[in-house]
Amino acid sequence: MFPERLRPLVEATTGLSDRFAAAGHTLYLVGGSVRDAIVAEPGDAPAVGTRDLDFTTDARPDTIERLVSGWADAVWTQGKRFGTIGCRRAGQVYEITTHRAEVYRPDSRKPEVAFGDRVEEDLARRDFTINAMALRLPELELIDPFDGIDDLSVHRLRTPLDPDVSFADDPLRMLRAARFIAKLELEPAPELVEAVRSGHGRLSIVSAERIRDELDKIMVLDVPSVALWFVVRTGLADEFLPELPGLAVEQDPIHRHKDVLAHTLAVVDKTSPDRLLRLAALFHDVGKPKTRAFVDGGVTFHHHEVVGARMTRQRMTALRYSSDDVEVVTELVLLHLRFHTYRLGWTDRAVRRYVRDAGPLLDQLNELTRCDCTTRNATKARALARRMDELEARIDDLRQQEELDAIRPDLDGAQVMEALGIGPGRDVGRALAYLLELRMDEGPLGEDEARARLTKWWAGQH
Repeated sequence: MFPERLRPLVEATTGLSDRFAAAGHTLYLVGGSVRDAIVAEPGDAPAVGTRDLDFTTDARPDTIERLVSGWADAVWTQGKRFGTIGCRRAGQVYEITTHRAEVYRPDSRKPEVAFGDRVEEDLARRDFTINAMALRLPELELIDPFDGIDDLSVHRLRTPLDPDVSFADDPLRMLRAARFIAKLELEPAPELVEAVRSGHGRLSIVSAERIRDELDKIMVLDVPSVALWFVVRTGLADEFLPELPGLAVEQDPIHRHKDVLAHTLAVVDKTSPDRLLRLAALFHDVGKPKTRAFVDGGVTFHHHEVVGARMTRQRMTALRYSSDDVEVVTELVLLHLRFHTYRLGWTDRAVRRYVRDAGPLLDQLNELTRCDCTTRNATKARALARRMDELEARIDDLRQQEELDAIRPDLDGAQVMEALGIGPGRDVGRALAYLLELRMDEGPLGEDEARARLTKWWAGQH
């Protein structure tokens, strides 16, 4: 018996299912909308309209396109060669796909598609049993040939077919397994784990863009470390994020430095689910293994933030992140130690520089800094939190006194040229740099004082 809370989904699809039935075709609701409705608490109906709805049918792509044309407000066919027609009606997005089987060739990044006539064949080729359930419309018959409901009830993750076969169809499913384990608090079946351990090298045929998108979904989960531990322990991380297992440096019994991997994943979990902030937390210590040194009975990681920023840029570029994403995460990694030079003796100039260098990333940088403290020493943790509170209070005080978020020289380029009687050129840039240093050191000078200082400085240049 299907849960009553599925009914809102059914009501949202009545017009569509009627058109397919009238044409002699079956239509099934599939995917996450069915799964999530089953695991939802009673009374928590799925939010129709806030997510795309996925369907499978025995109708071929040309027929699907014909059936939705005139009913939908918009239709798109970019996925038609893979059997998918997309459309939108009254703000709701529908993706309708002919029953199919996707199989990757061992040396190919592109799936081969074969269309079928039975929903059971289609469901057999899906990633996991919890996603291999379908609701036949409009009869409201739940199709669950692989016991997905049972797996949900016992919190188990399995594949419909042998996991080696399922992962051969699409190796990205190994990374998706990590996400579902963390998202739904599932225990992976032993044969699934073994299939990932033995076959993770197949991930190499998956495009960097698809891997990146799956990683992004992991990073915004409530507890991403569960998924990240899975990819490390199965060897999957070696294929797309080798820096992560590289953090599991052997703890030295004499120097007793932290396990950097465990610390990193703890920091990731502590940060708020901001995708780029979480990525910065993931990468913030990747430079430590390369910079580790034992000095005077202790361990050091000098300049690991510089090395880590370079490594972050290289890895994110390889994963095809946008240049904007790369710049944000790399800058947070580079700056994440800046606060630790802060003491009560920081001058206003130092505070201004901290704010200027962080720019629009200030709040994210401060959160990363707070979350970077994973010590079990309560005294040390309180001391760090207190120093951060003091720094943020000083930033607020300075903001009330001056335009701290837009620190710039007291004169602009035109005023500099007028004051010095010079035209555009290198000397204008030198003069503005001098005025900016004054602004950082002393705060706002005012236009008259800035002109006087500039004139004096200029005279000393000749």
